[in-house]
Amino acid sequence: MPKQKLTTEILTAAVLGFEEQKRRIDLQIAEIRQMLDGGTKPTAATPEVPKGKRRKMSAGARKRIGDAQRKRWAESKKQSESPSSQATSEAPKPKRKLSRAGRAAIIAATKKRFALKRAEAEKAAPKKIGRKNVAAKNVAVKAPAKATRKAVKKTAAKKPQNAVAKVPAQTVAAEAVAQ
Repeated sequence: MPKQKLTTEILTAAVLGFEEQKRRIDLQIAEIRQMLDGGTKPTAATPEVPKGKRRKMSAGARKRIGDAQRKRWAESKKQSESPSSQATSEAPKPKRKLSRAGRAAIIAATKKRFALKRAEAEKAAPKKIGRKNVAAKNVAVKAPAKATRKAVKKTAAKKPQNAVAKVPAQTVAAEAVAQ
């Protein structure tokens, strides 16, 4: 059997093969350790998977590929449009419009449904509604009382001024009567 010369291609291929084997063995070791520990601990022996080099494509090649794809799409659209165009050649159905009577029936049914729903809610929780009414009455009672208190304060504040203004007029009138 003749001896083969070890070229750089053969050596690099061997290195890549051994690295792949090492990576697989490291992954298997990590799985076994995980089974033993029951946890997920990353091992330092598992290197990241090397990414391959991306091949560069010329602008002309990208253009040819894009043109071919657009051509395929155009052909597929032609085929899909031809059967459907026969079906659409008939007059399309006119858009339906809701009549006044139909709308009124829908409104009446909706009102009836909500009335039933409200009645069920009142039967289920009459106490809550009563409290709300009481609270509303309290607010209604408090609001006028508050307004009257403000009015009383305003008039009380104005009375001394009016009294001061009336005092000289009363004294003048009293003096005129006394004379």
